[in-house]
Amino acid sequence: MKKVSIGNPHVATPYVIWSVIFIVVPLLMVAYYSFTDANGSFTFENISTIFQFNYLRIFGESILYAFVATAITLVISYPLAYFMTKTSLSTQATLMLLVMLPMWMNLLIRTYSISNILERNGIINTALDMLGFEKVQLINTPGAVILGMVYNFIPYMILPIYSVLSKIDNRLIEASSDLGANGLVTLRRVILPLSMPGAVSGITMVFVPSVSTFYISQKLGGIHNELIGDVIEQQFKLNNNYNLGASLSLVLMVMIIISLAIMNRFASDDDGGVIV
Repeated sequence: MKKVSIGNPHVATPYVIWSVIFIVVPLLMVAYYSFTDANGSFTFENISTIFQFNYLRIFGESILYAFVATAITLVISYPLAYFMTKTSLSTQATLMLLVMLPMWMNLLIRTYSISNILERNGIINTALDMLGFEKVQLINTPGAVILGMVYNFIPYMILPIYSVLSKIDNRLIEASSDLGANGLVTLRRVILPLSMPGAVSGITMVFVPSVSTFYISQKLGGIHNELIGDVIEQQFKLNNNYNLGASLSLVLMVMIIISLAIMNRFASDDDGGVIV
């Protein structure tokens, strides 16, 4: 019987080399700096420093901000993605263009635009002043940071949900209706379970950059809304403390991996799921 080759192992060699150079090696460097001091001596001091109250508080606030931003993004994105699937193909193409349009601009530009809207003399406060209302403090608040996260990362929630919803067979919805289920029951028993992989993928794609962001919090939150990404940047750029910065990055990476593992338990192997 003739043996059939299912693939040439040498084809994967460039990808293995790429992964080693740009993934494995940087991770090993982060681990090395995390467990050494400025002289290169092995130490647990960097890791133990992270468990001080101030760092734990910043980690907690970063997770809280990311969680709230992800929840708001999901609440906005799911109905919008569902509405998109019920429109004509030409309308879907137009809506998809509008969703993706902000992604064509740099994140720094998008965040700076939001700051101009929220600042003391921005568009909102100028409109309030013209209407005779007192100006309100919008910039340098937790709400501004969360708004920046939602605005910058909402396309990453809409796209995977829309992708999964658009592939749901309408015959399943029709069958649910024929069996006497109303719209709410169909949504709960048919649409939501089938769209879960896309929702989980969107949650992951929004939560991960939100919990590790730094420019959004700097521009919209000020010095009183410091997140873990800001602290890591300060250790590398201002304090030249690569060891503590690397240890903070390592702990954050472990947290993200745990989050992905938890999300993976709610996702299937279907298209749109998250596989760790």
